[in-house]
Amino acid sequence: MGIGILVVDDEQEIAELVAVYLKKEGFEVFTAQTAAEAREAAAGGKISLAILDVMLPDGDGFALCREFKARYRFPIIMLTARVEAKDKIAGLELGADDYVTKPFNPLELVARVRALLRRSEDYGREREDIFDEGGLVVNNATHECTLYGKEIALTPTEFSILWLLCKNQGRAVPSEEIFETVWKEKYYESNNTVMVHIRRLRKKLGEPMRQPRIIKTVWGVGYRIDKKL
Repeated sequence: MGIGILVVDDEQEIAELVAVYLKKEGFEVFTAQTAAEAREAAAGGKISLAILDVMLPDGDGFALCREFKARYRFPIIMLTARVEAKDKIAGLELGADDYVTKPFNPLELVARVRALLRRSEDYGREREDIFDEGGLVVNNATHECTLYGKEIALTPTEFSILWLLCKNQGRAVPSEEIFETVWKEKYYESNNTVMVHIRRLRKKLGEPMRQPRIIKTVWGVGYRIDKKL
């Protein structure tokens, strides 16, 4: 199964032309001539990028763009015969990632599709390396941690513990799992190493020991960062 591209244009010839060029590049193409058909195609969950015409018989691409951006994460290219700057600005303000005016070179459109897909993939990878919630930002790629914009200096071990908890947000991570993941040694029940490091982490984060907001103690199990900080 290839990468799914949704092409929405009320002019069937244009939709089919774009589809031919995209299929040559190995994409799986879904075409729609109305907003209703476009919604149905997007709901299938196979779309990685959408190309939306502004003028549709049952609505307009701007409204569809707004709707898709609220529901899905795939990038959107607006496709239209309009050349006014205000229309381009309107599309971009609604969340469109690019804007192509008719007539257009199909090869250029394919190039823009590829560029947007690369950018969205990079963004997705980047977000996997960043925890950002409740004022706490932890960047695993740069090993940086900030709380309300203030940098928190952590040792490599402290950072590894914090990142493990962030990665498992909402789940109680057992002390045994923390120790064996971070120290890569067998855990023994009497080992209080994790507890000592959690105490240091909380101190650096300015957490009250009795009622910490960020790192919660799950008695008899381990530690947890709640889903909502």
